[in-house]
Amino acid sequence: MNVRMARLLHATWGLPQTIAGAGVLLAAGRHRKRYPFRSAIVTEWKLSRGLSLGPFIFVPRHCPRRLLVHEYGHTVQALILGPLYLPLIVIPSLVWAGTPALERRRRRRGMSYYAFYTERWANHLAERVCHERSMR
Repeated sequence: MNVRMARLLHATWGLPQTIAGAGVLLAAGRHRKRYPFRSAIVTEWKLSRGLSLGPFIFVPRHCPRRLLVHEYGHTVQALILGPLYLPLIVIPSLVWAGTPALERRRRRRGMSYYAFYTERWANHLAERVCHERSMR
């Protein structure tokens, strides 16, 4: 899929997450480093984790390439799922990432953060689209 088609889909089919991503972009401030990656706009922020909302990807400074590729996988999920992306991917991912009890459970069981369905699928899509390794 070309960049123009992806942008059109983000602006129509994926409008809810595109609006949310634009809001985060504005909140992140204009003095952040930004650059294009495939059909997305990457913004470096102060947080240590990544976030993808439609065509907007937010990553920590000095982000490993594999994390950027992984986050692009979420951008592809947004293109596929459209308005279902927020309830099916974003909300479960935020709960998986930010719930202390789930963090402890992952540590106890030696589970990878990327074993959760939202993250595993993002890795799969990213590797197929980008032809690069993603997070594991």
